[in-house]
Parts: sequence; C-alpha cells; structure tokens
Amino acid sequence: MADNLIQKKGESTWYVRLAVPADVQHKLGAKVLIQSLKTGLRKEAMVRRLPVLAEWKALIQTVRDKRANRGDEWKGEVATRIEQYTGQFRELKRDVAVDDPNPAGYGILTELINNPEFANSWRQGFYNHIGPERQIELERLKGLPQDDHATKMAWHAFQQRTFFEDLSKVHTDKYDLAPGEVETMGEIVAAPKSHKSSSPITTARLKTYREFRESRGGAPKHVDQQVGKMERLSEFLKKESLPLNFDTVDAWLKSLDRAPATLGQYLMAGTAFWKWATKYDAALREEYKDKVNPFVGHELPQGGGSELAGQSREMYTRDDTLKLRQAALDNEDKPLADLITLGWYTGARIEELCRLNKESVITVDGIRCFSFPKSKNPSSKRVLPIHPSLLPAIDRLLEDTTDTFLIPTSSHDHYGKRSHAISKAFGRLRTAAGFSRLHVFHSFRNTVITGLVRAEVPDPLAKELVGHREGTVTHDVYSKGASTAQKLAAISKLPALPA
Repeated sequence: MADNLIQKKGESTWYVRLAVPADVQHKLGAKVLIQSLKTGLRKEAMVRRLPVLAEWKALIQTVRDKRANRGDEWKGEVATRIEQYTGQFRELKRDVAVDDPNPAGYGILTELINNPEFANSWRQGFYNHIGPERQIELERLKGLPQDDHATKMAWHAFQQRTFFEDLSKVHTDKYDLAPGEVETMGEIVAAPKSHKSSSPITTARLKTYREFRESRGGAPKHVDQQVGKMERLSEFLKKESLPLNFDTVDAWLKSLDRAPATLGQYLMAGTAFWKWATKYDAALREEYKDKVNPFVGHELPQGGGSELAGQSREMYTRDDTLKLRQAALDNEDKPLADLITLGWYTGARIEELCRLNKESVITVDGIRCFSFPKSKNPSSKRVLPIHPSLLPAIDRLLEDTTDTFLIPTSSHDHYGKRSHAISKAFGRLRTAAGFSRLHVFHSFRNTVITGLVRAEVPDPLAKELVGHREGTVTHDVYSKGASTAQKLAAISKLPALPA
C-alpha cells in the first residue's frame, strides 16, 4: 500500500489511509487515519489523496514541533508537584496512624482533589473509570470494618496509589507526552527527588527570546552571541541541578575561567534575557516578580581568565610584515599576501579590505582613493587616498578580479562576512611564523596609527584616515575634514614595502 490507497471489502470507493506514528497516536486519538476519496476511479483517487496526505502529515509535524518547542520544563513541574503531594500524603498517613478520625475514608483527599487543575480528571478516573483490579480492591476495602485501624491504613495506601496513577494520566494529557516521555514521567513519579530540576532558561524560551531580539532589529551575530551565553548558563544549571539566583550565577561565572571583560559580557547577556523574561514571559514574570536581577551586583575578578587578558595587541614592524607576506607567498596564497600588503598601507579592518571591489576604487580631486562604506561606526565611512607604492598592486587586482572584489575569498560565514575564511588562514600563518596571539590582523591598525603619529601627522587627520572619531564638537560636528591632497600627503608618509 505504498500509494496509501485502499478499498474496503464489498466497496468500489477508494479510501486514503495513513498509519499514525506511535509518538503522536495518543494526541490524534487514532492509530490509523482513513478518509473516503468519493471516487471509484483509481486514477482520480491518486490525485485526490495528495492534499489529504499532506494535511495529515502537516498535522503530525505540528504535534511533534509543539513537543520539541515546549522543551523539558514539564519534568521539573511534575517532580515538584509529586514531591508536594507525597509530603501531604505523608502527613495524612501520620494522622491515620494516630487514629485521627478526620482523614479516614474518601475525605482524606478532599484538599487535593479540590485543586482545579486535577479535580475533574482525578474524580473521573477514581470514581467512574476504575479498572477491574482497582474495582476488586475497592470492593474489598468497602467490605472491611471501617472503624478498624488497619482498614484506615489500607484505605490511605489505596488512595495514594490510585491518586498518583491518575495524576500520571492527567500529566500525559496536559503536556501531550510521547510514549518515551510517559516512561520518563513514571520514573519521576516513582522517585521525584532523583530528577534534577530543569533550567528555567528552556529551549522554547530561548527560541522566543531570539525571535523577539530579531524583531527589534538585533544584529544576527550579537543575538547569536547573547543566546549562546544563555544556553551555556542553562546547561550549567541543568548539570548542577541549581535554581537561577545570584549565587548560582556567581558559581557559573567562576566555572567559566574567562577574563573579567568577557565575564562582564556574560552578565550583560544575562541581564538582557532577564529583562525580557520578566516582562514578556508570563510564567517567569510571575515566578520572579519579587526577585532581584541575579546578574547585577557581581564583583568580577581582577586579572585571571586568559593569560593574555589585559595585554595590548602588538604592532607589526616592516620586517614582520615582510616575513608574513613572504610566508603567504611560500604557501602559494597570493590573496593572503595581498591582504597583508593592504593592511600595511591602510590600517583598515580585515572585513573592510575584503569588501573592497572595483566600485570602491574612486578618483577624487584627481587622486585615486579607496571608498570605505560605514561598517563599525559612522566614522568608518571614509575616503582614503591610495599610497603611491600600493597603486601597482591595486591595478593588478582590478585587472585580475573575477567577481569585482579585489581580494578573492573561498567562503563566507553565516553572517555574510567575506573575511571569515581568510581571517582563519591569517591566524594559522601568524602562528606558524612564530608570532604570538597578541599579533592579530587588527595589529596593522596599531602599525599604521603609530606610523602616522611618528611621522607627525596631526591627530585629527590620523583618526580620519583610519576611521576613528576625533571626539570634539569642533571636528565631529563642524569640520568637513581634511582635503584629499592633505590625506594623500599624510598616508604617503608610511614606509613603503618592496614590490
């Protein structure tokens, strides 16, 4: 029945049939779905079955998606309730043991079954749908002397056992549990204390949080980083079976072994999540309404974390640059060698250089320049004259390009950055050439800025060339910047590399 078509015995009408997967049978209330296609022609039935099958499969996927998105928080809720009810039964048992007349018989569970969440389901299960074994046990208990102490204890045990059996059924329906999850719930009911509390930072909540941040215009990379930090906190809370509070956040920070600045970023990510959760998540808003933000007030360690924490990046000397460029050429990586050359003459960010294309090379006042669009900040949008010694290389790159970009790259990352792969290649080259991790591609900015300062280029002009804000009202608000000729004179003061 690969085509899902059947004909019932004695009928000419075709039906479409689909076996329901075991994990959604309970939710759909059937093991098999069947629907008449109202035709006796097989060819016509083959066409009519398709939308029906599509609808059924979409329904099955919806049920599965709903389970996947709700996460595992139900486990903690079940464990909490089971412990609560077990404690109440324990107290009731003590009352029965001392012959307290009030809790004996059916009245022993009055408080519990009046809980609106479980009342109807429990009463229905206990009184109206008692199975054969439970019915036999119930009749036996009714036939015993009701004033006898042993009978009262037997009633208590029977009611506790049946209550938890019915409670399991209620939870199965409430949380739409799959067969494997029902087994897990049985284990939790049997030993609730053995279950480690799930983190309130659930998969479903993080999905909703991500969608919220994205809808508010959050940069994809920034959103990914903040959500990732909360995923790490959630794993820590689950692993250690800890609640979310100031002490557990403090313990988490200590476990990270990161530099103070990085720990500060983790706390900022936590605060952002906390503000969202206590405002937009109804359950957490209620749970934490009287709680203080656990991500504030932490005294971060001084030092520690990475062995390089707090140390400044090193700059590249002319000899360093020649060594790196030759290493790239020895590796037959001409694009990387060209990128290093561009870094030496411009001090531009690696992504800015990787985005240079034919349209980025312009002529202003008769001077050939790079036009850098806005990237990191408003000042990053700038026109930078091309160093005279760099012009031959630029002409070659313009002639050789196959995709308009001056620096060819093999891949992009999922944020659309062209520099992703070549940045990794530079890191490997730098390490192989014997440079420390304090030498990064960004160090060329240090090199160029230092070179401009030593050439006595005025500070506002140097900042304009590399895309930094000057920082004064006079310059940032009123000045239109240096002329192209002044910029060329300044950039030309950087030492030249051999061709």
